[in-house]
Amino acid sequence: MSSSRREFLKSTTAIAATVVAGSVAGSVVAPVAAHALPMNAVTADAMPTRNLGRTGYRTGIFSLGGQAAIEQPNNEAVAVPIVERAIDMGINYIDTAAQYGGTERWSQRYIGQVMKTRRKEVYLASKTHDRSRDGSLRLLEQSLKLLNTDHLDAWQLHHVTTQEDVDKIFEKGGAIEALQQAREQKMVRFLGVTGHADPGVLMQCIERFPFDQILMAVNAADPHHLSFQEKLLPMAVEKQMGIIGMKIPARGRILASWDPKKAQEHSWEGGAPKPGTLNMKEAMYYTLSLSVSTVIIGCDSIAQLEENVRLARDFTPLNQTQLAGLTAKTESCHKQALFFRTWS
Repeated sequence: MSSSRREFLKSTTAIAATVVAGSVAGSVVAPVAAHALPMNAVTADAMPTRNLGRTGYRTGIFSLGGQAAIEQPNNEAVAVPIVERAIDMGINYIDTAAQYGGTERWSQRYIGQVMKTRRKEVYLASKTHDRSRDGSLRLLEQSLKLLNTDHLDAWQLHHVTTQEDVDKIFEKGGAIEALQQAREQKMVRFLGVTGHADPGVLMQCIERFPFDQILMAVNAADPHHLSFQEKLLPMAVEKQMGIIGMKIPARGRILASWDPKKAQEHSWEGGAPKPGTLNMKEAMYYTLSLSVSTVIIGCDSIAQLEENVRLARDFTPLNQTQLAGLTAKTESCHKQALFFRTWS
């Protein structure tokens, strides 16, 4: 471990106090300062692009999520070519997390193989699921190593779900101190927060701290239960945040092609006993017609990836009548399409 990296991982009371106040004393090696924002020369011709909030970055409207095939164990032969092909096709934003792929962190490992040679072409976002400063800094150190990079373009709080999460993140020694310290010391460029479950929890977070971006679960079933569109999305727009949509096909559960035999009764996703009601075009175009910068979708194959890029290339916004029609169409499957929401 380099001396500068050891210095980065030191967590003293004095540093914590200055981080919360918004500054860190002393000079530190600054990897981010040495790098321009990423640039994929193919993106502008591959699909429409949008501003990622106030970051100064323009992202393609379809981005690659680090789940599906990319988090499966011992799946290098499938996962790595998906990442390579995504960049070839113009995708310029890739999302992953320390928690993707279990303790072996397969998602970061596969993506890191590609980042060895293509880091400058993509905006790379990862996450910490630890709620403490020290634990989050350890995760960041490991993430940078696995991803074969000395900096992230975005580092985000992962899956903020409950009031307890918020309290831990913002207490003394909480994860927010790690995010701010990492940015001050130039190991990460921008900061974000992510969540699926409760819009009020995420609203608290962006009221308490000026995050640069937010990753939120919003699909065509959203208005049926704890809607993120109603208040959270407008608040993020008002704050000029980069807004990334996720759970677009609800891991397949909103799609008419969903096979009920895939239902996992004891998994986080819960059961999905019947097919959904939308096709992939309807699911993607619904969310892209909202005020989002991009949508991230995990892919199981290069064929899925190529279809999503084609849909992004041909995208035209839906009007309010069309959006309402798709929401009405999801009424019969909205519980499985919103499996990630708080239901009790």
